[in-house]
Amino acid sequence: MAKTRVGGGVVRISGNGVWRAGAAFVALFGLTPLFAAPADVSPDEAALVQRGAYLARLGDCVACHTAPGGAPMAGGLAMQTPFGALYSTNITPDKETGIGNYTFAQFDRAVREGVDDDGDNLYPAMPYPSFAKTTPADMRALYAYFLHGVTPVHRPNEANHLEWPFSMRIGMKFWNMAFLDTNPYRADPAKSAEWNRGAYIVQGLGHCGTCHTPRGVGFQEMAMDQGGSAGGDYLGGASIDNWYAPSLRDLGTPHDIARFLQTGRNPHTAAFGPMTEVVHHSSQHFTDTDLSAVANYLASLSSAPAGSPVAPSPAEAEHRLYGTAGGLGYVQFCAVCHQLDGSGAGDIFPPLAANTSVVSTDPASVIHVMLSGWRSAQTQRFPRQFAMPSFAALSDAELAQIVNFVRTSWGNHAAQVTPDDVGKLRGSIDLAAVKPSKFVMPRFAAMLDRPDSAQLIHGMRLMLDTKTLLPHNVGDALTCASCHLDNGTAAHASPLVGLSAVFPAYSPRAGKVIDFKARINGCMLRSMNGAALDRDSREMNAMVAFVDWMKGDAVRGKPIPGRGTTKISHALVPDAVNGKRVYHEQCAACHGDDGAGMRRADGSYVFPPLWGEHSYNIGAGMARTYKAAAFIRVNMPVGNTLDFPLGRGGLTDQEAVDVAQYFTHQPRPDFAGKIHDWPNRKHPGDARY
Repeated sequence: MAKTRVGGGVVRISGNGVWRAGAAFVALFGLTPLFAAPADVSPDEAALVQRGAYLARLGDCVACHTAPGGAPMAGGLAMQTPFGALYSTNITPDKETGIGNYTFAQFDRAVREGVDDDGDNLYPAMPYPSFAKTTPADMRALYAYFLHGVTPVHRPNEANHLEWPFSMRIGMKFWNMAFLDTNPYRADPAKSAEWNRGAYIVQGLGHCGTCHTPRGVGFQEMAMDQGGSAGGDYLGGASIDNWYAPSLRDLGTPHDIARFLQTGRNPHTAAFGPMTEVVHHSSQHFTDTDLSAVANYLASLSSAPAGSPVAPSPAEAEHRLYGTAGGLGYVQFCAVCHQLDGSGAGDIFPPLAANTSVVSTDPASVIHVMLSGWRSAQTQRFPRQFAMPSFAALSDAELAQIVNFVRTSWGNHAAQVTPDDVGKLRGSIDLAAVKPSKFVMPRFAAMLDRPDSAQLIHGMRLMLDTKTLLPHNVGDALTCASCHLDNGTAAHASPLVGLSAVFPAYSPRAGKVIDFKARINGCMLRSMNGAALDRDSREMNAMVAFVDWMKGDAVRGKPIPGRGTTKISHALVPDAVNGKRVYHEQCAACHGDDGAGMRRADGSYVFPPLWGEHSYNIGAGMARTYKAAAFIRVNMPVGNTLDFPLGRGGLTDQEAVDVAQYFTHQPRPDFAGKIHDWPNRKHPGDARY
């Protein structure tokens, strides 16, 4: 139910700003305060203002009538149309520049018929064809709110910049004659009161069809409700502003729909693009009664019985994942959050399997999200936003391969996209805010062109799914990729890129020169809290071959770009109390309040434990405070920014040291071999032994 913001930027209003409200309304509706009822109004008038404030939430008026950084309802938001630029108007009660002099009749005519106080026709960027369904009683409440509950702001309206003949408003009179029905909503006596309430909100103030119903030759919504010959188009999905607003006719159960509207996520999908703003400003604030009404109404529009997707055979799924360019691209860039099976990660990262937005007929949204990134809706239930980084650093061909893999895997079935499809969309959206990546990541898909591809891919899989493929060597719940993010290809995330060039090398901890096989076994014994691999085993040779493939042009003695993590000053004094706070605010969402990690229903891990019997032992490098802090500083939390490739980072050096002190000193397995460490020097001060 996204609102029309054709070409407009993302609008984020802080939820308080100049809005204020009485405690009674907040207690009644659980909303962010919106207004201060004037002291000189009667109790009946105050109640009407309160009611109007809630109706304005249903209509999401603030989203279009607030410019970025501007005062709420003061207008100025630019909306780019095929005919030129339109600007939303000031609808505060300022008497000179707003609607402070409007009579109720003028207000009603403007909202429901698209005619301003001077008799000029408004353009239907203002969704008055939907608002026309609003009842007279609700219009009275809205009028009371805008006249008495909104803070006046003196802000002259911007002049529109439309091409002729569209700049001639007279044409809107004929448009209205053809497409505008000014009758308020008429209840269907054959339906329940709840159904009619949901229909009233969706068709009227909610104006869901503005984005989700396709447009005709006159740019009118093809249908305003489910009745009539064009009823099949109603809420059937539509392309708008380089997004595809998906069909609302097959959204699942009422419970899933209600949860989505309230939180911006449910087990099948998450809000994206303009819809995140709708959830933030509007639908999360619906009363439980209205939420249920809307959900049940939308569920009643289902045009086909829900069915489970037919999943491919395990052999086919494995080939698609590890034997195709799109699958390997997904493994490298997407699986850490969305998982190998496309199931997502709880309430953090949405599933891609059986996700209706992913398999929409028009792939614009899934391509758009890949190019520009994504942030989850910010709601009262989920105040923390998670992010997906922009993958604009990938080529059009790479993105097309990944999108096609996602749209045809795990039972998903959708048409293929081409590199040209990606390139066309890339050229039409603003990616100026996307930070380019200077680190060149080797592409897993390139392994397919090698004669030894089977061995290389096997080595990659051993690092990615270590516990499953090496059950006798791994004693905890970690994988190599737990520390070497993006399976060793991300800069400053302990990358494996170029690493084989520096081995053999002297290891202070071992007190001798070791080769890369010894380095791998050191991880198996410590980070994996397990057993060493046979140095001549197939598995060991595959892992070495994979890392050697990523050597690139690195040579001994020359700096390797992106190597290691970062440097943290040991002069910073750790504060474990603050570290505990940081952990619960920034880390617990993935790793659990008790540090035990995030698990699936079958007990397997989505994100690893940071302490406890299933975590790494005290001999691991990550058990050292400052070593862990250096990794955290540049890599955690993931999904926190739009920066390629993992949207990681955000903590200060001090916060990284504090949180590292907190979790590294939690209980974890011992390491018997610790007595042999650092034979030629004093143990580091941050070691646990």
